[in-house]
Amino acid sequence: MKWFSFAKKEKNNSNLNSIPFKKTLENRNEDCIFEIENLSLWYKNGTKQALFDISTGIKLNKVTAFIGPSGCGKSTFLRELNRMNDQIEGVISEGNIFLEGENIRSKKMNPTLLRSRVGMVFQKPTPFPISIYENVAYGPKSNGIHDKKVLDQIVENALKDAALWDDVKNNLSDLGTSLSGGQQQRLCIARAIALEPEVLLMDEPTSALDPIAVAKIEELILKLAEKYTIVIVTHSMAQAQRISDETFFFYQGKIIEQGPTKEIFMHPKDKKTKDYINGRIG
Repeated sequence: MKWFSFAKKEKNNSNLNSIPFKKTLENRNEDCIFEIENLSLWYKNGTKQALFDISTGIKLNKVTAFIGPSGCGKSTFLRELNRMNDQIEGVISEGNIFLEGENIRSKKMNPTLLRSRVGMVFQKPTPFPISIYENVAYGPKSNGIHDKKVLDQIVENALKDAALWDDVKNNLSDLGTSLSGGQQQRLCIARAIALEPEVLLMDEPTSALDPIAVAKIEELILKLAEKYTIVIVTHSMAQAQRISDETFFFYQGKIIEQGPTKEIFMHPKDKKTKDYINGRIG
């Protein structure tokens, strides 16, 4: 159940095309929460192409891992799924991205509302320099929730879902930045899911953590997958195999191969995929 509604409006991005807002029911793939059509993207005002004519779908209620060498477009593609690239000067993109049939690249899509539906967790833990409680309450407060009892329940539920409640329930007034690295990342996850998103995007969420913290985050991802569609960028082949249902292999701005994780790792169809998995390209 959503606790809040959204009334804010943001200025339209001048790079967005006047494109249809919704897909017709007969043209939708009900198995996919995202449907991407002919997506290309350039940096530096069109002088450096990062994504090349990608058409694909991301399955509903699954964990999808993006793998591939550094600079191959994984994180760029991930950021397109909630329009975070709009905030980077000089980015130009074209194509369509449908979230449950609604084109997120349409001028009718409110980016603030979109980012409440598609949460984001970054590579490095980024707690705000405020209390643990206020970190989690920040999103709901920003969207009009000020009732203390409601906020208390949102904060508790989010921290429980992020497997952090037992660690911090007696210290909610402590700074979020005072937590350990693994706890900070779980706090950032709690902050993201406090808005009850449909999708949780994770950009290498364990790369800065020690092995014990990595194991806890992976266990948490598997638990969260019962409630959310999760898309994760990872450089760890072992991690992709442990936690994901689907895997996309990116190479030089294109998706070379995608499919069930077991199939990608055990029986890759493309030579580039096989070479990457076996460490011959990277």
